[in-house]
Amino acid sequence: MLMVAFKIARRFLGANKGQTALIITGIAVGVAVQVFVGVLITSLQGTLIDRTIGSSSQVTIVPAGDSVTISDWQGIVDTAHRNTDIKSVSPAADSSAFLIRSNRTLPILLRGFQLDNANKIYGIYGHIYQGRRPSAPGEVLTGKELNKELNLNVGDSIELFTSSGSRSNLTVVGFFDLKVAALNKQWVVTSIETSQKVFGFGPNITSIEMQVNDIFKADSVATELAGSIKRTDVKVENWKAQNADLLSGLQGQSVSSYMIQVFVLVSVIIAIASVLAIKVLQKSREIGILKAMGIKDRAAGLIFLYQGLMLGVGGAVAGILLAVFLLTGFTFGAKNPDGSALIDIKFDYVFIIGSGLVAIISATLAAAVPARSTTRLNPIEVIRNG
Repeated sequence: MLMVAFKIARRFLGANKGQTALIITGIAVGVAVQVFVGVLITSLQGTLIDRTIGSSSQVTIVPAGDSVTISDWQGIVDTAHRNTDIKSVSPAADSSAFLIRSNRTLPILLRGFQLDNANKIYGIYGHIYQGRRPSAPGEVLTGKELNKELNLNVGDSIELFTSSGSRSNLTVVGFFDLKVAALNKQWVVTSIETSQKVFGFGPNITSIEMQVNDIFKADSVATELAGSIKRTDVKVENWKAQNADLLSGLQGQSVSSYMIQVFVLVSVIIAIASVLAIKVLQKSREIGILKAMGIKDRAAGLIFLYQGLMLGVGGAVAGILLAVFLLTGFTFGAKNPDGSALIDIKFDYVFIIGSGLVAIISATLAAAVPARSTTRLNPIEVIRNG
């Protein structure tokens, strides 16, 4: 009986190929919009996080109160390393200074790092486009915009003037481009030992920067770390507390995406239910004849459920293919001025397949309404009036 209902359903769909193609197209467009919007917004969020929070400190330990530096910091670093939720730890010693060169004075931020550790957070090594990384005391990296403004070359000497009145001569050994103009213009990167000497910090540092495995758990990691450290001269900050507007914007994007997907899904369900309800009227004579021949109400209802299932499968497959095509086209068409992708599209196959399955289930359930109406058809009256 199940196979008979399936064959009849397939025959009904094939009897009006134009109408069937139109329904499948409608489902496909709905699925494509759902997948396109969902993947695009998720990728946009991922790109935004990667290019802002993803390449910066997510949990940071800084001096508390009137303190300027952190002493005895190695114990804190060891505690952070023992936390399995933290993947990178980088102490830093930095402060503002003035760069003096060719009768020009510019404000800069001298950032002293343990360079190998800092590279895990900022990817500094991969952003050096000329020269090399600092390897000896007094060597620095400068940013692209600062180089253009001062016309610097590898090997040039620059002079720094600090707020305490001290002056230091440093050697430029390389140039970096972090893809952020403000950082390229303001940051001067060096070893932590050079920065400590320039500012007279001694063995102290000014911050401990960290990245975590799950970026959205940075607040809970910060709270746990503060409890483990148990020091009153430092405080633990996290990116979520410092970027409330960004977090709110990301949440707003997610809510908008879900609303769009729900409305599209509801539209598809209503459209399928309406079309199949009309099909019941169109095929009422045939159904009456089948019921007069002995087909049960359950089997008659299954005919329309099978139609909904087949329409859903066809629409879901076509919709997914259309969405992948649109997303691929968007990747090639939307470029930054430097040729890189505007948004790094990340195909979430679980979401894509899930969207297709939801469409199939919804199409099948939408067919339940017209399927139920077949049980009310009286075969004698239908044949007589047909």
